[in-house]
Amino acid sequence: MVEVLSTFPEISGDWLLMGRGPMLRMGLEGPGPGAITAMLPTVPQRAVTSGQVLAVTVDQVGKENTLLVSVQAQAGYQRQFNEPRFLKDMTPYALPGFTGSTYRAFEVSGDSMAPTYKHHDLVVCSFVERWDLLKPHESYVLVTAENVLLKRLVAPITDRRGTIELHSDNGGQYGVYALPVADLLELWMVRGFISTNAPGRPDTANEKLREAIEALGHNYQEVMRFLDNSARGSVELRGPMIEVS
Repeated sequence: MVEVLSTFPEISGDWLLMGRGPMLRMGLEGPGPGAITAMLPTVPQRAVTSGQVLAVTVDQVGKENTLLVSVQAQAGYQRQFNEPRFLKDMTPYALPGFTGSTYRAFEVSGDSMAPTYKHHDLVVCSFVERWDLLKPHESYVLVTAENVLLKRLVAPITDRRGTIELHSDNGGQYGVYALPVADLLELWMVRGFISTNAPGRPDTANEKLREAIEALGHNYQEVMRFLDNSARGSVELRGPMIEVS
């Protein structure tokens, strides 16, 4: 046992020997870059949370780093998301506008949340401590023992024995499915994202349509109003009439 604690000084002796308190010790390293700190939960007993200690890394002045969890690292993250040795190997970032809280960036894999988030985009998330106070219809990264998922949640989590609905923005190809709350290890709310897909040239179709309509002597706004009303069952149009085939 002494050998284990010597090899892994970040593990609490009380937790290992007696099963008491958090697994990780507070202040696992001294101040300095890459130091690991364990954040103890300070929430009411009836609050719905993960109930786990959150480990974070800090920079030279003690401020928390934003760690990037790439697609390659996500398989290991599911099993080692709170292990100091694993966190120390992750790339730390300081992102403007993301300070004063615990943030983590996750690389998007797949197209289930397209067109909102595309493959290889980076979502920057804040740690959600109170699951029963989460904001409905926002995007969240959910960490389970099996997956790291980016989904939209429509309701707070109020019962650890229940299930939650996971919604995809790409609803045409991905349906809604339920996840047992007991499978959820961590929850992160998306606060922003960094896109690796630079936008192309704006679509010029509307501009060309405007030019064609005005070249025929018609008012573009009136024509668009006519088309909109036609779709709703009304065909009122002031000014010159045109045929719509």
